[in-house]
Amino acid sequence: MKGLYFQRSSTNEELTFVFQERENLPVTEDNYVKLQVKACALSQINTKLLAEMKMEKDFFPVGREVAGVVLDGKFADINIFYGRSFCICEWINEHYHVVHKPEKVTWTEAAGTIRDGVRAYTALHYLSHLSPGKSVLIMDGASALGTIAIQLAHHRGAKVLSTVCSLEDKQCLERFKPPIARVIDVSNGKAHVAESCLEETGGLGVDIVLDAGVRLYSKDDEPAVKLQLLPHKHDIITLLGVGGHWVTTEENLQLDPPDSHCLFLKGATVAFLNDEVWNLSNSFQLRILKDVMEKLSTGVFRPQLDEPIPLYEAKVTMEVVQKNQRRKKQVVQF
Repeated sequence: MKGLYFQRSSTNEELTFVFQERENLPVTEDNYVKLQVKACALSQINTKLLAEMKMEKDFFPVGREVAGVVLDGKFADINIFYGRSFCICEWINEHYHVVHKPEKVTWTEAAGTIRDGVRAYTALHYLSHLSPGKSVLIMDGASALGTIAIQLAHHRGAKVLSTVCSLEDKQCLERFKPPIARVIDVSNGKAHVAESCLEETGGLGVDIVLDAGVRLYSKDDEPAVKLQLLPHKHDIITLLGVGGHWVTTEENLQLDPPDSHCLFLKGATVAFLNDEVWNLSNSFQLRILKDVMEKLSTGVFRPQLDEPIPLYEAKVTMEVVQKNQRRKKQVVQF
C-alpha cells in the first residue's frame, strides 16, 4: 500500500514528505470497509496540535480528505472525512467516516470540499447559530474556507462582509452572486476593518465573525506579514454587535480583563474552530458530512479547486501547501 507520509527533522521544525510502501494488513472487524481512493485533498498539517494530542509518530500519514469506491463492504460510491492516510487503498470505519457521494459530484469536488465544508458548517451553524437577516464578517474570504463560508452564509439569507489580502482576491469576491455587501481590502494596510464594518451596519456591529487568525500583541511584537493582513483582537471586539458570536481559528487567543468586560457588556460569545474535535463525536460528524455533500450536489457549495494533480506530484505540492503558498484547494487524482 503506497502512501504519502511526513517526518519531522532533527530540529523538530521542518517537515519532510516521503512516499512509502506499507504492508496492507487485512482487517477482520465487521465495521470496517476497504476503500479504493479516487481523490485526496491536501491541507496544512498542524504538527503542534498533533504533538499535544500525543499523536506523534516517526512517520505520520498525509491526506485525510478522501473520496473513493468501497471494494469490500456495504457502500458503493462513498466519501470520507478522516481516513488513515493518503493511500491508494485503505481500511476505514464505516460507522463514522462514510457517507454516500451524490451522483452529480465528481471525486475531486467531493474530496476538495470535505474539510472546508465541514469547517464552515460547524462555524456558522453549530457555533454561531446563523439565521436569515444576520450580518456575517468572513475574514480572508477568497481562501478555500472563506469561499465556502460565504456561500453558506448567503444560502442562509445572511448579509456578508469579507476581507481580502490582494487585488486578485478582491476581484474574485466581487464576482460572487449574490454580491457581497462589502469587500474590505487589507493588503495595503490602510483599510480599517472595524470602521468599515460599523459603517456598513449603521454602527450596530456584525452578528457573526469568522476570523482567519488575529494579532494579539502590539506592533513591535508581531511579524510584519501578520501586522499587515490580520486585524488586532481589539478590532474584532469593537466591530462585534450586541449578542454577537466570534468564531476564531486562533488557538492561542488571549483575552485580557478589559477584553472580557467588553464582551460581557455586549453579551457576546467566543468559540474556537478546531478541526480535530470532530473525531470526538461520530454522529455529529456524520450529520455535517451528509449536509455538506447535499449542498455540493445542489450547487450551494462551489469550491475553489486548482487543477487535479497526479500522484507523483503530491510530495512537491504538499510542501507548498504546508507553507501556505496556495490559495485554491489542491487535490490529488488517482
